[in-house]
Amino acid sequence: MSIITCRSHFSRETQRIFVGQPAEVLLNYVGGSTGSWRVNSVTTHSGAPLKTATHVEIVQGKTCRLPAGSSWVLRGVVRNTRFVTREERPALEPRYFKQGPVESTFAALIPIRKSAAWWNLEHDERQEIIEDRSRQLGRGMRFLPAIARRFLYGRDLGEPFDMVTWFEYSSRDQSIFDDLAGALRSSMEWQYIEREVDIRLVKEPYV
Repeated sequence: MSIITCRSHFSRETQRIFVGQPAEVLLNYVGGSTGSWRVNSVTTHSGAPLKTATHVEIVQGKTCRLPAGSSWVLRGVVRNTRFVTREERPALEPRYFKQGPVESTFAALIPIRKSAAWWNLEHDERQEIIEDRSRQLGRGMRFLPAIARRFLYGRDLGEPFDMVTWFEYSSRDQSIFDDLAGALRSSMEWQYIEREVDIRLVKEPYV
């Protein structure tokens, strides 16, 4: 994953977010005319679309200055694993915070916002729906070795999206990711999604 900070170089602490379990890390996905990732396609599945952007850059921490030509920023905080079942956790956690394989030249950036109906549910009702999603994905644990995932939470920050998810994978695993995305969208949980944008990206330079 490509990350820039307010400093001109990577510190040891910056690199450590990929191999440790940080308590809380703020990341900004900046869409605009420049960036380490080139936008391949944008699909608005529900709700309002984002403004046009040709590239995405990842900025860690509080932003000192956004790149010129920025169209939007998707912010979120990396926290301890949430919204997974006990059975999912051992398989998922190793993939959250470490960099994807070297050949991971493709990515998907998917911000989502859930409806008020979701947040009005009792905690145990939401957990039951999440467990339904887990059953949907039970067959899909084969996805995990091929796809690195990072969850960011924006709701508590007052962001327009509740969650921003970054998926990274190799060119040969595009169909596997499409299967994973299809399984997620067929789950009961997705009935509560009122805004979702699917941004597909290619790492620069890529021929």
